[in-house]
Amino acid sequence: MAGFDGLVAMLSIPLTVFACFALVDAFIRREDAFRAADKQTKPFWLIILGISLVVSLIFPLLSFLPIIGLIAVIVYFVDVRPAIRQAGGGGGGGRRSGGSSSDGPYGPYNGGR
Repeated sequence: MAGFDGLVAMLSIPLTVFACFALVDAFIRREDAFRAADKQTKPFWLIILGISLVVSLIFPLLSFLPIIGLIAVIVYFVDVRPAIRQAGGGGGGGRRSGGSSSDGPYGPYNGGR
């Protein structure tokens, strides 16, 4: 049983770091980007991600609360964060110039045409 507890502890550390990164990422994004992307509000996501981080620190991985928190963090990374970055959320190094998706680092890429 001690080996299993060690495995759970090793899994909970990356999940806690993942939740912490999501909270910091949401904190550095602009409020208007959340509204422009139509993804709730910045305080809403800060509260949800903050609760997820606290729950992952307090409860063991085998209870259902950290799993719910992990789902919230995954939703933030898969759905909310890309939409905010596309809306020009700033802070995280997203594109602010409004270029097209085919723009490369030195200008537009048109496939060699």
